Amino acid sequence: MKQIKNLILYPLLMLALLAAAASGAAWYWSTSPVTMQQERIDYIVAPGASPRAVARLMLKSGIDVNEEGFVLLARLSGLDKQIQAGAYEALQGDSPRRLLERMVNGDMTQARLTLVEGWTYQRIRQALREAPQVKQTLEGVTDQQLLKQLGAEQQAPEGLFYPDTYVFVPGSSDFEILRRAYEAHETMLTTLWAERDPKLPLTSPYEALVLASIVEKETGHEQDRRRVAGVFINRLRLGMPLQTDPTVIYGMGEAYQGRIRKKDLTTDTAWNTYTRAGLPPTPIASPGRAALAAVVHPESHDFLYFVSRGDGTSEFSSNLASHNRAVSKYILGQKQ
Repeated sequence: MKQIKNLILYPLLMLALLAAAASGAAWYWSTSPVTMQQERIDYIVAPGASPRAVARLMLKSGIDVNEEGFVLLARLSGLDKQIQAGAYEALQGDSPRRLLERMVNGDMTQARLTLVEGWTYQRIRQALREAPQVKQTLEGVTDQQLLKQLGAEQQAPEGLFYPDTYVFVPGSSDFEILRRAYEAHETMLTTLWAERDPKLPLTSPYEALVLASIVEKETGHEQDRRRVAGVFINRLRLGMPLQTDPTVIYGMGEAYQGRIRKKDLTTDTAWNTYTRAGLPPTPIASPGRAALAAVVHPESHDFLYFVSRGDGTSEFSSNLASHNRAVSKYILGQKQ
């Protein structure tokens, strides 16, 4: 009987030892750093990806994880159905378990893209094309098609995207970022228009946006914004042409080479505010909140002219004679 017991117990003991050894080896493997081709590797997990698909993706990306071991780890831990789609990064020293837990917790990487105040729509599109973490989906999409996808009623995309820093998951599309910028713009414009001064010579939020884009391009000096806006409001009330160079530059398009000549001021375009009265048909850039706030709450004064002092601030005048003297002093450098 003793020999029979030994014959039964010995194999069982060996199996237990082998199981313990296998369990220990599995634990050691799952918590040991994986070999990586770089210090940091980014990869994107598609929706519905299985543990095996994820393991193969990591291997292809340069993360040397054992495919069968990773699949078994995910299944035995009960996490195989909890992997979230998104952009992730593997860091030197990460173990298979750490990689798995990061994907289960949705601990995704994030990227940032800043749309700068005063940028044109074309400059915004360029920034999206140049961002390596942005998925390009708008190649061949016309401006009208884009506006339709956004649900926008405007006929042109200029000025419709709020300049701000947007945090996004790498792999997000250019359209998704534009959609967020458009919705932020709509919220800002609606809110500020509702709080506007009641006697503005502006009939719609879009007109306020157009004027704000001009103010944005005319001055970056915080103390001058409301005063500059007041100059343009005064001119609109009197029916005077706005006569602002940034609109002329916008109308010139690619013909602008860094300077405006006299003939440029007299060459008519839809945006030439020297040859045409009133506001141009569209914004000329994306204004920030401060410029739009200045337009809906302009400073009340009798100024009709302003000229740059060359230090970021402006000199304001209420009549042409005073303005001409300011131009002689600050532009032509003539002593008074």
